[in-house]
Amino acid sequence: MQEKTTHKQIKTRKLWFTLDNAAKIFPAVMNRKLTTVLRISAVLKEPVIISALMRAVTHAEKRFPYYLVQLKEGFFWYYLEHIPEPIPVETDTQKPCRIFPRNGLLLRVLVKDRQISLECSHILTDGGGALYFLKSLLKYYSEELAKPEETVSEEKYPDYNIPEEEYEDSYKRYFRENIPPMVSRSRAYHLPFTLNPKSRFCIRRYHVSMQDIKAAASEKNVTITDYLVAVYMCALQEVAENQDIRQKNSLNRRVRVQVPVNLRNIFPSVTMRNFSLFVMPEIDLRLGHYNFDEILKAVYHQIRLETDEKLINKNISRNVGSEKKIYVKSIPLFLKSLILRINYYTKGTNQYSGVVTNLGKVKLEEGTPPFVDHFIFSPPPPNKILKVGCGIVGYADKLVISFGNITKTDLFERTFTGILHKKGITVEAEQTRKEKS
Repeated sequence: MQEKTTHKQIKTRKLWFTLDNAAKIFPAVMNRKLTTVLRISAVLKEPVIISALMRAVTHAEKRFPYYLVQLKEGFFWYYLEHIPEPIPVETDTQKPCRIFPRNGLLLRVLVKDRQISLECSHILTDGGGALYFLKSLLKYYSEELAKPEETVSEEKYPDYNIPEEEYEDSYKRYFRENIPPMVSRSRAYHLPFTLNPKSRFCIRRYHVSMQDIKAAASEKNVTITDYLVAVYMCALQEVAENQDIRQKNSLNRRVRVQVPVNLRNIFPSVTMRNFSLFVMPEIDLRLGHYNFDEILKAVYHQIRLETDEKLINKNISRNVGSEKKIYVKSIPLFLKSLILRINYYTKGTNQYSGVVTNLGKVKLEEGTPPFVDHFIFSPPPPNKILKVGCGIVGYADKLVISFGNITKTDLFERTFTGILHKKGITVEAEQTRKEKS
């Protein structure tokens, strides 16, 4: 029988667990600028009622007690330990995706006018887990709107029986022994833009007609993700050609984009921790210029090949297998962190040119009224090699594309949206949100 845990049991027994396989890298690399914090926002049709939201957050704390944890440092590994603190609900006035303080929770709820935002560390969960939490919070909020006279009290909420699968490390569950390792990839092309030393992190958002993008993707018999990844690669190619770097950087002419894949759609997992891997479609600019259809063809076939379950198993086995080795387990944490930090840049980031994360089209939890206007997904601040990151999410008839940029220019965003305009797709720029970091 599947083990279940209640909120009260977790509070009394001091739950703790090791970081999942995807989370292990983040404590080693995160800092004030590379925060590893993602944000998902729901923009409502009416202003947020704070009292109802506070009660909804109290409800969510009982439903998701395994998110009430802090990062702790052991001798060999970091781990997560339960702390009896409420999820902070703050006015959304500070910079987005800022780092969490030490010895505190790894998520926060932010509110401003009509917008409810969830920010969480990638140590805690990925975009799929964060989105499910936010959708649940919105459901509780809608239920509380009918009770404006009530006060916050966790006693009035049920003490849920939480399946332990919800906070398991699903990478370990689906790890298989004796699978050959993945082949490492060559260094990829990277945007040549100058970093912005002061107002470092800038988020630019664009609203795209869902009808237009669906029609464009359907015409080519591909998904919206396929189409937008192809546009992203097309924009990278255009920047590379216009910068005339062929002679300066002739070896790094592979345009390769990392596309996260939600493994809950491939394996029967209900984990609310990280459970995603990535595929990396690519083109080699040394072979000449690619037109859009050629890029789209490459993206379409490479994504389907790399999301084959056998290749996914190969990827899981590579990642989990390394941490299971005896000599890796015995390395002290400070040395592990140094090795992970070096590998993050030399064997990780160097292999791809950018990241495109599409959370898909959001469907609200059953029973939630349609009081949301649109959603926004802001990816974590990119590192100094990638420079620009992209997050996509759709709801109803609106698709929102967010770029997180740490450079002095918006050339890449203008190139990307210019390609969409040329394809007849309606794009509207939202106001720029620029914050000091």
